[in-house]
Amino acid sequence: MMALRKDEIEITYYRSRGPGGQHRNVTDSAVRVRHLPTGIVVTATASRSQLRNRQAALRELERRLRLRAQRRKPRLRTRPTSASQERRIEAKKHRATIKRGRGISELE
Repeated sequence: MMALRKDEIEITYYRSRGPGGQHRNVTDSAVRVRHLPTGIVVTATASRSQLRNRQAALRELERRLRLRAQRRKPRLRTRPTSASQERRIEAKKHRATIKRGRGISELE
């Protein structure tokens, strides 16, 4: 697990919405965690417990930061094979002969 610095995150609590009964309607159990350097915002409202929501939000923030830090492998440029080049050229020649045959013939 990555260590998140407390001065880099901002945690706010608010009243979550949705089903959950009277207890959920009167407690500020939803958690919003904002990573200040990157601006990533994560919210957690699944549980009626503020502690569990905070832990879930911090885990999700760490996961997103890990994904952001990963370097993508550069795409390797590949050349088309000589056989595929020949097939494409043959297809173009065939299409050209079909189109040439569409013109008005000189006999008419």
